[in-house]
Amino acid sequence: MLLSSLVAQASPLSEQQVSQLQGLVSQLNPIQQAWVSGYLAASAQLAGQVAGQTAPAAAQANASLTILFGSQTGNARHVAEALAKQAQGKGLVAKVVDMAEYKTTQLKNEQYLVIVTSTYGEGEPPENAIGLHNFLFSKKAPKLAGLKYAVLGLGDTSYEFFCKTAQDFDQRLAELGATSVLPRIDLDVDYQAQADSWSNELVSKLEPELTASAAPSAQVIAWPGADTTTGAASQYNKQQPFAAELYTNQKITGRDSTKDVRHIEISLAGSGLTYQPGDALGVYFSNDPELVRELLLLTAIARDTPVALSDDKLTVEQALTEQLELTQSYPAFVEKYAAATNNAALTALAADKAALRAYINERQIIDIVRDYPGLLSAQQLVDALRKQQPRLYSIASSQAEVEEEVHLTVAVVRYDAYGQPHLGGASGFLAERLAEGAKLKVFVEHNNNFRLPANDDTPVIMIGPGTGIAPFRAFLQQRDASGASGKNWLFFGNPHFTQDFLYQLELQSYLKRGLLTKLDVAFSRDQAAKVYVQDKLRQHGSDVWQWLQDGAHLYICGDANRMAKDVQQALLDIVQQYGGKTAEQAQAYLDELRVAKRYQKDVY
Repeated sequence: MLLSSLVAQASPLSEQQVSQLQGLVSQLNPIQQAWVSGYLAASAQLAGQVAGQTAPAAAQANASLTILFGSQTGNARHVAEALAKQAQGKGLVAKVVDMAEYKTTQLKNEQYLVIVTSTYGEGEPPENAIGLHNFLFSKKAPKLAGLKYAVLGLGDTSYEFFCKTAQDFDQRLAELGATSVLPRIDLDVDYQAQADSWSNELVSKLEPELTASAAPSAQVIAWPGADTTTGAASQYNKQQPFAAELYTNQKITGRDSTKDVRHIEISLAGSGLTYQPGDALGVYFSNDPELVRELLLLTAIARDTPVALSDDKLTVEQALTEQLELTQSYPAFVEKYAAATNNAALTALAADKAALRAYINERQIIDIVRDYPGLLSAQQLVDALRKQQPRLYSIASSQAEVEEEVHLTVAVVRYDAYGQPHLGGASGFLAERLAEGAKLKVFVEHNNNFRLPANDDTPVIMIGPGTGIAPFRAFLQQRDASGASGKNWLFFGNPHFTQDFLYQLELQSYLKRGLLTKLDVAFSRDQAAKVYVQDKLRQHGSDVWQWLQDGAHLYICGDANRMAKDVQQALLDIVQQYGGKTAEQAQAYLDELRVAKRYQKDVY
């Protein structure tokens, strides 16, 4: 509560700065907090000393490398931080900045800039990159003739607009007169080795210039995200996940529901892992043994055949079960499998990009092999597949409530297609193949762009249909535990009241106690005309507008393809109708809310 109270006191920090500080401090142990305290004190003292010296400030600025990241799931942030550590290892001054926190007025002063970004949806920037992206493509963008830059893109070749945001940034910086020091690289899901190699090459290119232009008194300051002490809060992360125990796997949809949604409880005891409402849990999983068995039968490969995967030697069965992606299809597999089996029809399909994307849309790897059976070696099969990536789930609990536990709300991916039943990789693992008491590998992925307001008095509007309710359960637990006085309004939707009202008793209890000020539900199939959360928003448009005028923060979580877009349009309509704005003004208003971190989305 101390940091929250700073806003109400005579603090030189803005509410947004307090929120950022609160987010950082909550992730640090006492040793790290002490280091940061000393760093800030030394930094302030150094600034005072430099102010009295005659050395030109520009000399110091010339010696620094700014690394901006645009990230939806955390991968771009990790690559940016790794790049900063490589640069710092060479004695260079490098800083990593979230694009959402970057002051666009600083861009004209930059001389060395790296952009690391993912792409979201249909070629759109990730949430935290929207502001910078819009600025660069606006009339306000400055000429950047003195800027040297490089761009690294992360994406998924399964999507049509692969790495489009990185391409946008690269093209626009060049149009503004900046000079690329290394060709842009666009990386697929299994990006780590190539990202490391590109980063090494970039640092080698920049090292002579940065070293030569550095002021003699310049100091190397480690990026706060780096592991600067041996007393880190937790040793576990994406590269070294924690072996957690599954406590609870409870179905929370009804017997006749068309959906299978599970409430999952996992123990983090002994891990030192901490999280905040808005964060995600990364889950590694094992593939279905029956799926592995059928794949080996179709390709006539013996399960104990040895293969090499990266630097590991293991059997093909072990590789397929524990380390390779089998439930998400992608173009590279089709191309490599077609070449290995010498299949002309599949090769022709792979050459037609649009037809290939349509073909793999609902097919898993096993479907492709069923459609185009062929013989290949175990090593060829392994080489055609990509490394399995952990799945990220929005955390549905607050540690203030559950302590050394973490809760998830998981929709089981289950469907029939092409005459066969299909099950999701991670959701099937959690729901059907992992027994309570068994172990699973997890890590926390922090998301500082989806946070409760620092001021507990601030009202919040939460829109979370289906499993999108997960982070808002965490929000409500946190606000309950902290005694927050701000009003809370939740919009929730699903097909049927009797079958699909997730966490119904909890929400009704919060409503009865007054923690939930308003609860509006949309059960789309319970009446002749379908009703969705966007319809409920429009129905209460006047009140939504008034809450926003009163300073409310607005949150959306759930499906990105349809729901988020429909809700966005409903909000634009509300701002136009009740705010008396044009369509362009309404869009600008929502953009301003985004920049102020009053409009945040966690969509997938």
